[in-house]
Amino acid sequence: MTTQLTFDELGTPLRDTTFVVFDLETTGGRPDEDAITEIGAVKVRGGRVIGEFGTLVDPECGIPPQVVALTGITQVMVTGAPPMRTVLPAFLEFAAGAVLVAHNSGFDVGFMKAACARLGYAWPKPTVVCTVRLARRVLTRDEAPSVRLSALAELFHVPVAPNHRALVDAQATVEVLHRLLERVGNLGVHSLEELLAYLPEVTPEQRRKRTLAADLPSTPGVYLFRGPSEEVLYVGTASDLRRRVRQYFTASEGRKRLREMVALATRVDVVECSHPLEAQVRELRLITAHKPAYNRRSKNQAGAWWLVLTDELFPRLSVVRTPRDGALGPFRTRRVAEAAQETLQDAVPLRACSQRIPRDATASPCALYELGRCKAPCAGRQSPDDYAPAAAAFRALVAGQDTTPLATLAAQLDGLSAAHRFEDAATHRDRVSSLVRALDRAQRLAGLAALPELVAARPDGAGGWHFAVVRHGRLASAGTAPRGVRPMPVVDALVAAAETVVPGPGPLRGAPPEETGVVLRWLEQPGTRLVRCDTPWTSPAGAAGAWRHWVARAEAGRDQYRPAGH
Repeated sequence: MTTQLTFDELGTPLRDTTFVVFDLETTGGRPDEDAITEIGAVKVRGGRVIGEFGTLVDPECGIPPQVVALTGITQVMVTGAPPMRTVLPAFLEFAAGAVLVAHNSGFDVGFMKAACARLGYAWPKPTVVCTVRLARRVLTRDEAPSVRLSALAELFHVPVAPNHRALVDAQATVEVLHRLLERVGNLGVHSLEELLAYLPEVTPEQRRKRTLAADLPSTPGVYLFRGPSEEVLYVGTASDLRRRVRQYFTASEGRKRLREMVALATRVDVVECSHPLEAQVRELRLITAHKPAYNRRSKNQAGAWWLVLTDELFPRLSVVRTPRDGALGPFRTRRVAEAAQETLQDAVPLRACSQRIPRDATASPCALYELGRCKAPCAGRQSPDDYAPAAAAFRALVAGQDTTPLATLAAQLDGLSAAHRFEDAATHRDRVSSLVRALDRAQRLAGLAALPELVAARPDGAGGWHFAVVRHGRLASAGTAPRGVRPMPVVDALVAAAETVVPGPGPLRGAPPEETGVVLRWLEQPGTRLVRCDTPWTSPAGAAGAWRHWVARAEAGRDQYRPAGH
């Protein structure tokens, strides 16, 4: 027996959905090489036109004769028209928040994406409906042998005849869209989500399984898809659990891997959460605990890499899995950690060899000694006391007490640039920028992990508050005080019920790096307020954060490190 779903469960009613139906004319069919000559768009909602957008566009290139013959748009017509850099932001504003509709949408959307990429705009990733695909889904081959726009306009007796001009074709597409929506409405498709689910990518099995989301709450939380043996297949978060899980049973879920997961799923469990931060943290913990087959990230939070000084007479840098006090990290991969190690060895005179050197070493110096990059403690030419300042410099840099090594690296960059070694300078700049970011992140994470307890609040957007109790970088408790509820009693209750956290070894006191990073991002968002902090939350005066402006300037001047003509 199928349960009848309410409109709220279905999602956004089609009558309340804003569509922007658009069409382009171009100089050819290749988005990366050809240009747009005209844009036409019609904004509709509830069957009514609420706005139109139409303009010729200067393609800033020639229009081939065959295109002129097809569209009637000549070079004279576009001369003096606004260029795409002027038209694009206006179109994006016109279409903001709407569902885009186009006839053969892959063509039109492809050109808009390419224009955004060329002009430095982020593609907003709107929902897109293709009237070609919808027509093929709704109409039989006998009824519509062709789904060209002109053929559909004739089939539906559309009063606007397409003529390869953008605004007119967009107006004709609006009429075709409305006729197609009337057809699917008779089949029980009344919401945007149902319309997307009706498209061919969704298998009948996917549609049948949407009942798995029927009883889910519309609250923030974590969802777990379970398989036939109760195994956890996939874990995710949502601000609205019901709506998010339902999307897995529609065309909006286009990933083959997750469609396969949905086919295996037999149940969806949820964990309701107070607010998005709690949901993100619980998601990380559940992924680490269950290691679901269909999750790709966060399965091994203990899998970070760290840079440490070895415990020996002449310590050297070593890349390890297990952090200890004074370690630098975390790094996501060993390769990134080794790149930081190489950069540090350019600034701090630590030995690069891996042999253990006794106090009375008498080995022959290696090539690095001849190159002036090592003082050969292995040959007895450097005493432990002479070597000690190098190890101390690394420790002070990691602790945020002294950034002299960064100044050394910056001076090396200036020297390479002055010598016109531009390619070497560019490589060196990127390595130093990566090291500064790693140090900055490590020091911010370590500063948070050092705090025994911190209570913070963020507005919930409705006059209330979201609260988080953080202990040694881990979320120990979370809750909300809705509008009208006194917040401090809620805080007291959350602190009293918070998880006990026993700090462990290493810069993060044993906290999982990814969880501490999520908590830190939440705390650093504008609008977050500190309610309590039993130990002052501080940042060292010599922390790498003071070098962020250097990184910004260095990267803004990328072309400075390129030879002429490149």
